[in-house]
Amino acid sequence: MGMLDPVKGFGVTFGTMFKKVVTEEYPEVKKVTAPRFHGRHQLNRHPDGLEKCVGCELCAWACPADAIFVEGGDNTEDERYSPGERYGKDYQINYLRCIGCGLCIEACPTRSLTMTNEYELADDDRQKLIFTKEDLLAPLLPGMEQPPHPMRLGENEQDYYVNGPRLAAEAEIAAKQEGK
Repeated sequence: MGMLDPVKGFGVTFGTMFKKVVTEEYPEVKKVTAPRFHGRHQLNRHPDGLEKCVGCELCAWACPADAIFVEGGDNTEDERYSPGERYGKDYQINYLRCIGCGLCIEACPTRSLTMTNEYELADDDRQKLIFTKEDLLAPLLPGMEQPPHPMRLGENEQDYYVNGPRLAAEAEIAAKQEGK
């Protein structure tokens, strides 16, 4: 240790004493995240409101932290939640364990599970950090119908994944023309 080391340390202190203080106004002004930020998960829907999740459990298998629990259920003609044979009957993500790696997103074959830019996930109650299917489902947009209901965008599952966007656009155009 040299004789000038304490002076160098005080130099850093004096250098920062006269700089303008940066004030974060976090609760009032939220920080804009990067477009590909990994925040809270969301279970997406098809344009008619049916769920994209088919209960395959691949996201749970891919999760290195074992934070996801999925239980699949069978669709019937009376109760249809997704266009396939199965749907995610019970879906939970434990944010106490989730490390935000995004491997679950990569494993999802139907693009049902995505991550939003929402980053406020802190709470003082541990039970509130276990998100259920109801917490994770995307909201119903105009033109969507709350499941269970019959398929509206085609006759089979293939129509939803191959022709779904085109059929949804045609249905939207037809609805606008009926409204005029």
